[in-house]
Amino acid sequence: MGKDYRKEYPYFYETHLHTSEASACAKSNGADMAAACRAAGYTGIFVTDHNWGGNTAVDRGLPWEEFVGRFVSGYEAARRTGERIGLDVFFGWEAGYHGTEFLIYGLSPSWLLAHPQLREASVEEQFSIVHEDGGLVIHAHPFREEYYIPKIRLFPSFVDGVEGINATHSSPKSHSHNKREFDEKAVAYAREHAFPVTAGSDIHSTHLLGGGMAFKRRLQDGQDFVRAVRNGEPYLLTNGEEWYDKNGIALPS
Repeated sequence: MGKDYRKEYPYFYETHLHTSEASACAKSNGADMAAACRAAGYTGIFVTDHNWGGNTAVDRGLPWEEFVGRFVSGYEAARRTGERIGLDVFFGWEAGYHGTEFLIYGLSPSWLLAHPQLREASVEEQFSIVHEDGGLVIHAHPFREEYYIPKIRLFPSFVDGVEGINATHSSPKSHSHNKREFDEKAVAYAREHAFPVTAGSDIHSTHLLGGGMAFKRRLQDGQDFVRAVRNGEPYLLTNGEEWYDKNGIALPS
């Protein structure tokens, strides 16, 4: 039997999750995703649906207020279920720019509603707007190669960290994007720039991969997660099968 890292790091979070309410590529709704994650032993989840610049399920032509209302509906459904079953549900989103994607943490649906300028913001402007109120910008799967990603584009001056472990790349349970090299390059990139490394499953259905981040304490909210990552708090990363330290270095099994 392998080492049980969860004994020392018992609070487990899925940081990259999509719902069918707001992500066109997702197969399961927010309520079902929350229930599946609770049953799998997660302490909490971040709902990170694709925004207007990515594979959103919401009509991009809607007025901003209506767009945001529909965009956050998957998160709201997951949150309501989480409150009932004991799962912490935090808000985030995956911002897309012509195939390059970023995970945004630490801000709220009401904050998003109050910032319609994000809809037309460049990568550089997004970083400034998000930072102004303490949000965190993580480059999602920066070295993934797929038909919908025209080229690899890096923005080291306009991100706070790197998603170094994406379970779809290396988990044997994954049915897409299976290439461990994508993660290896991401971890090396993070090390080159001294970036924090995060991990998530990039999950789109209740077929869970088990990836995420484990902490020694329970996180209070999305801003608490931001502080933990920025301040170098101890945590571990996993693709659901293997464990890594917070820098993306593999730990003994």
